[in-house]
Amino acid sequence: MKVTVWNEFRHEQEDTAVAAVYPHGIHETIAAFIKEAGHETKTAVLDEPEHGLTEEVLAETDVLVWWGHKAHEEVSEEVAERVKQRVLDGMGLVVLHSAHFSKVFKKLMGTGCDLKWREAGEKERLWVVDPTHPITEGLGEYIELEKEEMYGEHFDIPTPDELIFISWFEGGEVFRSGATFKRGRGKIFYFRPGHETYPTYHNKEIQKVIQNGVKWAANTNTPKHVYGNRQPLEKLSK
Repeated sequence: MKVTVWNEFRHEQEDTAVAAVYPHGIHETIAAFIKEAGHETKTAVLDEPEHGLTEEVLAETDVLVWWGHKAHEEVSEEVAERVKQRVLDGMGLVVLHSAHFSKVFKKLMGTGCDLKWREAGEKERLWVVDPTHPITEGLGEYIELEKEEMYGEHFDIPTPDELIFISWFEGGEVFRSGATFKRGRGKIFYFRPGHETYPTYHNKEIQKVIQNGVKWAANTNTPKHVYGNRQPLEKLSK
């Protein structure tokens, strides 16, 4: 499988505290453990030409992993539409943390994708609410993170096709932290944890979820349908 990991790569260059946690960038940390799962990986960042997501790169990408936070509006409409179309055509998409507010995710959801949030270094428990789902393979009943940013309901997304994780935070909030959607021929997995100042992506259980999510999101050579006006089937078969 060919996986592209996309990241703004701004926090790591502007904030020494983030650089201490992810010295080579969040994208390189994620790409490394996806590669460990046996996949061919490459990375792309915001400040590359076409944000590193040319038509050629996307055409060769089976699953795109997206992390964004402070520069959503700097992603060009052209590239966002290009990514959206590739998802509709069958490319998998794994959306992480603040990428809930990315142009790509909002275009695919058709909603505002807003939520409550608080940076307070609170404990988070991600409870597995669908233990039969392949994304939860190899996990226990919950994942516990000692420090994370709080996200709280209401999360302005469409009703998920599948709800996999619900988070609880020390402040009392809960959040739909793992959800899947299908758009066109593409599969989308949103996974909440991953604030840039915490070592969340170094956690082996979090890595396992993302590895599983990448595997789940890949298109398994499903048929591509042709839409529009067509002849009756008996005429097409002659």
